[in-house]
Formats: sequence, C-alpha cells, structure tokens
Amino acid sequence: MDSNPLNPDAPMARAPLILASTSVYRRELLQRLRLPFSVQAPRVDETRRPGEPPRELALRLAREKALAVASASGPAWVIGSDQVCACGDDILGKPGAFEPALRQLQRLRGREAVFHTAVALVDPRGGVQLREVPTWVRMRELDDARLRAYLLAEQPYDCAGSAKSEGLGIALLQSVRSEDPSALVGLPLIALCDMLLHGGFELLPGSGS
Repeated sequence: MDSNPLNPDAPMARAPLILASTSVYRRELLQRLRLPFSVQAPRVDETRRPGEPPRELALRLAREKALAVASASGPAWVIGSDQVCACGDDILGKPGAFEPALRQLQRLRGREAVFHTAVALVDPRGGVQLREVPTWVRMRELDDARLRAYLLAEQPYDCAGSAKSEGLGIALLQSVRSEDPSALVGLPLIALCDMLLHGGFELLPGSGS
C-alpha cells in the first residue's frame, strides 16, 4: 500500500468498509470509531495446523477471514480479526456450554494465559496490513463455587477463556498487561486505527474537513 494518505476523492477512499465477523463484541468495538461499515460472515476453516504456534494461528486466521470476504465483495476495505487464548501448551477455544467453561476456568485458576489478538486490513486493491497484539492475563485463585456462580451470572460461553473482562468477568482477573485494552475484548482498536490512518481514513476530521 502507498505510504502516503489517500486523496479523499480516490476510488479506494470511497470504497465501503466491511467487518469480516459476526461477533457482537467486534461490532460494538468497531462502532466506537464512528465509521460506517457493514458486516459479513467469513467462510474460513479455523482448524489449527499441526505444530502451528498460537500467535501464527491468530495472524493466519485474521488474514484469511479478511481475504475471504474481500474476494466475495466488490472493491472494499475489509477488516478481519481472530483471537487465540493460550495457557501453557493448551489452546482454549469458545466453551459453548457451562461444563466446558467451568473446566476452562479451573484450568486457568491462578495461572497466566496469553490472548493473541490479530487484525488484518485488506484494501480495495488487495493489499494487506496485519498486526498481532498480545494480552497477558493472570486469573485469581477462586474456588469452584465462585467459578460456578460467575458462569451462571454471565454465561460467557461464546468467549475463549470463559470470562468477559468488560463485564463481571473482571472480578476473576488478578492482572492484565497489554498495549491495547480493546485487544482482550476481541479487536485491537489502536492497531486498527494505525492501519486505517495509513490507508487515508479520517478518524478525527478537523472543523475545516
């Protein structure tokens, strides 16, 4: 991609913005930027390749999701994102139900996990920007009764790691370390803003714009 800001009248700048995700969390995060966008579901096989590190898995899937939607659309800017939660040698996916979520929280109890959150931005010419933002999360030592009470209260069964940091799940966390607080929720907005600005988007237009 050209490193210079785009002319506002150029076809690339006028192309629509698409979020390649049906995640309500990513949609709500992207809405913070107050840019018009649409949502499309990417059709991507998310199976981990043998020996693939968590970081590389997140980066690959973010890129593939963005490219999959871009290939099925007209000229557009497409955002893809993926998050992989790793605890030791284990990758923790979305639990889907109470018992798997309880097992995840028991596995994480008193331990540190790394959430690898990747974002890709495909431009209308097919160029790709790609970034990964890690977040280190240490969980509190909580007994099963408290873990069960949390799960019943918030039902975070669509969240890898089985806790919503933006909700009651913050009570389960002992510490969080990251350069981007939005990364843990599912879309690293600081990194995405860098990409959009590089592409010529006006995120904070001046009074004369």
